[in-house]
Amino acid sequence: MAEYTEADIKSLDWKEHIRMRPGMYIGKLGDGSSADDGIYILLKEALDNSIDEFVMGHGTEVRVEIDDESRVEVRDYGRGIPLGKLMDCAAKINTGAKYDSEAFKKSVGLNGVGIKAVNALSEFFEIQAWRDGQTKAIAFSKGEVTEEMKNPRTDLGKNGTRLAFDVDRNIFPKKTRFRAGYVEKMCRYYSYLNPGLAVFFNGKKFKSKDGLLDLLREEMDGEALYGPIHLRDKDIEIVFTHGLDSSEQYYSFVNGQNTTQGGTHLAAFREAIVQVVRGFYKKQYNPADIRSGLEAAVLVRIEEPVFESQTKTKLGSMTVSPEGETIRTFIANFLKEHLDNYLHKNPKDAEALQKRILAAERERKELSGVKKIAKERARKAKVHNKKLRDCRAHFSSKHKRAKESTVFITEGDSASGSITKCRDVETQAVFSLRGKPLNSFGLKRNVVYENEEFNLLQHALDIEESLETLRYNRVVIATDADVDGMHIRLLLLTFFLQFFPELVRDGHLYILQTPLFRVRNKKETRYCYDEDERVAAVKALGKAAEITRFKGLGEISPDEFKFMIGPDMRLDPVLMEEGKSIKEMLGFYMGKNTPQRQEFIIENLREDVDAA
Repeated sequence: MAEYTEADIKSLDWKEHIRMRPGMYIGKLGDGSSADDGIYILLKEALDNSIDEFVMGHGTEVRVEIDDESRVEVRDYGRGIPLGKLMDCAAKINTGAKYDSEAFKKSVGLNGVGIKAVNALSEFFEIQAWRDGQTKAIAFSKGEVTEEMKNPRTDLGKNGTRLAFDVDRNIFPKKTRFRAGYVEKMCRYYSYLNPGLAVFFNGKKFKSKDGLLDLLREEMDGEALYGPIHLRDKDIEIVFTHGLDSSEQYYSFVNGQNTTQGGTHLAAFREAIVQVVRGFYKKQYNPADIRSGLEAAVLVRIEEPVFESQTKTKLGSMTVSPEGETIRTFIANFLKEHLDNYLHKNPKDAEALQKRILAAERERKELSGVKKIAKERARKAKVHNKKLRDCRAHFSSKHKRAKESTVFITEGDSASGSITKCRDVETQAVFSLRGKPLNSFGLKRNVVYENEEFNLLQHALDIEESLETLRYNRVVIATDADVDGMHIRLLLLTFFLQFFPELVRDGHLYILQTPLFRVRNKKETRYCYDEDERVAAVKALGKAAEITRFKGLGEISPDEFKFMIGPDMRLDPVLMEEGKSIKEMLGFYMGKNTPQRQEFIIENLREDVDAA
């Protein structure tokens, strides 16, 4: 047994600790293909201080530039960090201006950690401030100073602060890069949360007049049935309406932080709206009927917010201030006064809201009989159905590897057989389809229960009631890269977008990339996912190398598949195109407008000609 001595006790300095345990500060690393990857947390940390300057009344624009190499520069025109404290703010942990300042009590970045994390995890990091005709700058690499302007210099640049960084690819994956769509969404949200602020990203301007009302109008899929209802006070803003879709959709924020996983404030809103609606109509409507089709944006500003992690995606605070008023009471009282008044003053909206609730009630009762049959079928499937090969770790459980839980949706027995034999039984499940699923576009929700394939899939994922019970963090469509495989992929995408769009919005749906070629010689084997990789592999392994073209997943042996679904597997996240209505999108790609689709294909057809 190894000895345990004083020599085993180590103290790491701030940058060593951040570099050794980056997950504590920025969550998962990732390569930028997912919205919650670490590089977006770093960008947010660089932006938050600039946003706080605007909130304090200093500077009306922030500029973000990201080049093709993913090097970032953020410039604001606030007061600028005091020049004598530039080093402390960039490289001294738990140093900031927001601990005692009354003005910053409802800020997000309270702990003086964010910029230091950016510094420590960057190959290149530079901070510069301008104040009253003078400037000072310091450059770092991995938290170590590489160049420092010892004394301020005369510079007539506008007051403000500039941060520039390029992440360290010895910590992040080599192919890490920013996706413009994610950055644009971040900038849009900053503009919604701070009406009057202009945020520029690579020259594109984002500015909002009506705040969360603009957000909901842009994000809503389909038309609002009334309103939207926009209510706000000093430390709270709520916008909501109902759509025809039966799912709920929320955009929640705390002190300007997008809490993508909700938290106590969102739970309080969902509870409070039921209470107020029941009170106004004097009817004990089912909560599910009241919230069916509800789309809402909720913002609260509270003192000393407590989040469930450093990445601040879920609020854990129970109170809104040190005095002890609970978030539940705060939101309930606000809605009771403001929503009740609004409904009394706007009878047409009140009538439209009630009609939507009654329609949801009828739909729920109509589905109850179908659900009963489906549940009986699902109960039997638990014992007899061989479609699902489950794993031990589930996303909805407290298993230590819950976030790794993945289910592969495959076509046919041969593909599912290969994956099943080589999967990690702890975290990877397999659901096998039988042929092509039904095209569910335009069909009512009862098809989810009446179609055995869809019902079993819904049951396997456990998303009938809500996404809160989702069994797998990653739902991966694993089909062949041929015409039939692509068709099955489209049909599954249609199913999820039609009935469970939140699964896509919350970043749980992926497409598995599988190699098109295997190139090998006696010493080495390479798997190639496109023609460029094949050419590079042949060049590296020699012209005598054996080249195999994979036609389907069933042709790939379990031993080879183990690599393809291992830690380095390639997954493409399914992303929602910003500003694109689901109904509009599905109507074009999956509807009966064959001539228009044919015209689109002809206009966008690309032919690659091999010059050789």
